[in-house]
Amino acid sequence: MTVNNKPIQFIDLSLQQHRILPKLQKRIAGVLSHGQYIMGPEVYELEERLCEFNKVKHTISCANGTDALLMVLMAYGIGPGDAIFTTAFSFMATAEVIALLGATPVFVDIDPDTYNIDPPGLEKAIQAVLHNDESVCPFLKSKDNLKPRGIIPVDIFGLPADYEKITGLGKKYDLFVLADGAQSFGAEYKETKACNQGDAAATSFFPAKPLGCYGDGGAIFTNNDALAEKLLSIRVHGKGKEKYDNVRIGINGRLDTLQAAILLAKLEIFPEELQNRNRIAKLYTKLLKDHVEIQAIPDDRTSAWAQYSVKKENKQIIQTRLKNNGIPTAVYYPRPLHLQQAFAYLGHRPGSLPVSENLSKDIFSLPMHPYLTDDQVHHITDVVVNGG
Repeated sequence: MTVNNKPIQFIDLSLQQHRILPKLQKRIAGVLSHGQYIMGPEVYELEERLCEFNKVKHTISCANGTDALLMVLMAYGIGPGDAIFTTAFSFMATAEVIALLGATPVFVDIDPDTYNIDPPGLEKAIQAVLHNDESVCPFLKSKDNLKPRGIIPVDIFGLPADYEKITGLGKKYDLFVLADGAQSFGAEYKETKACNQGDAAATSFFPAKPLGCYGDGGAIFTNNDALAEKLLSIRVHGKGKEKYDNVRIGINGRLDTLQAAILLAKLEIFPEELQNRNRIAKLYTKLLKDHVEIQAIPDDRTSAWAQYSVKKENKQIIQTRLKNNGIPTAVYYPRPLHLQQAFAYLGHRPGSLPVSENLSKDIFSLPMHPYLTDDQVHHITDVVVNGG
């Protein structure tokens, strides 16, 4: 189905590319001209621009959003015997990096309105690990004496978590806070950028993200000088003073210069695109609020609207109707992390984190990108509400 001769795409990168193609070509040509494809000048320019945008002291670009999370955990020396608390409703990468280092992910249920990690549930989980309470954390039967070390909140669908409460718990229990801002770059929490929360924040520049490149990319943000210095080393194989001086174990986590050049071109129009995302989300909400359950956006924060997701029992009926009208949908996430086979060793059973489980069953996402027209949004919502 088309509206005004424009097919409705779930995420449409072609319209954005057409708009900025001359700037993209100029940026890419510049990289081809100087030939510094690894850690070229565009990488450092991008880091400076991101610091300015995010009002943060340090930006460390990296190869992808997963590496951004991993590098921070490595900088904190996370390993076996450590417990890291995170949400069960997220993409695999959030918890995967914890397990990769031999630490234990402790899954926490979500707030039923915002879909972000639930602060009271978070404190309950911290207390359970401290007191070896197997009724809350079944894996403690075989993993006793875990040491709580950190918290990874996830800014789901672009909405920042409640960082005031989360960082308060971090201070209370001496835990670092690593914000997973893979979806929230550009959003705000209490008039501070989403990726300038906690001790560090990680984001992704995967093409479908609000600010995305044409491949993989990511970044870490922090105001901690010592942490930033470690991250710069970890990014390049634990580098010390020079290439063959390795002072710690690291990874090959560098961002390609070409991707940095592409992000620089996109960053110029990013504020306007954020405004468009919020305008589109506002229209969606106005037209759908009486027909489906919509993610709550508290007054003290804004969303980057990486996805516009709604909740409805028997969602397949609406999804099929949309599909028959040529309108794509997606489901983030059909199975919460605590029930993934990869984490079966933790011993969770269905019903242990009910809010996450119910949301996974009923959630689906509608098309969302800065170039949706009002007519397209009206058409999509008409199909949702009336069948088209």
